[in-house]
Amino acid sequence: MTNIDYQKHYYPGSRDQLVAILADTLSDFRYQHVLRVEAKALELAQNFAVADLEKVSVAALVHDYAKERSDADFKAVIKAKHLDRNLMQWGNYVWHGLVGAEMIHDELAITDEDILNAVRYHTTGAAYMTIYDKLIFMADYIEDGRDFPGVDDCRTTTFADLDAGVAWQLKHTLGYLLAKQTPIHPQTVLTYNAFVANNK
Repeated sequence: MTNIDYQKHYYPGSRDQLVAILADTLSDFRYQHVLRVEAKALELAQNFAVADLEKVSVAALVHDYAKERSDADFKAVIKAKHLDRNLMQWGNYVWHGLVGAEMIHDELAITDEDILNAVRYHTTGAAYMTIYDKLIFMADYIEDGRDFPGVDDCRTTTFADLDAGVAWQLKHTLGYLLAKQTPIHPQTVLTYNAFVANNK
């Protein structure tokens, strides 16, 4: 399943070349995670009859490309790209998606908006999410290395109904963040409203 022959529609090299870059760029912990996310995203894609597995593969592999970059790197991109200055008040949890997509575009020559948006939204979500956004959002959450209370229930729910899986994740993530009294990104609140509060 993961030996997809890239046709260079979304990444200018082969899958092996992209994986080699990730192995050199990321810690082994993070690298193994992205491989598991790719496997789970492709499993979900097949389950929901998504035809473009190359796009799913690329999006899954690069979703955490910027996860281990420094705060200074993210802030430099926010300034250079004239992104929303409010981003400065957040941290890696938000930056590696919303800002990391810019790094992927510039450093890996990946320009497909479906892929870049799947990266942008894989932690905060979005009020409107494409099938690719949802696949990466959920594959990141339920990849086989995850072990938290309810994960098996979430996996079952997700494979039965992708939107229900998104709602499951949002309810539990919001509950976790509220319990910790952690700031919640406004986009996550909008996503919760779209998939949970306004979708009863």
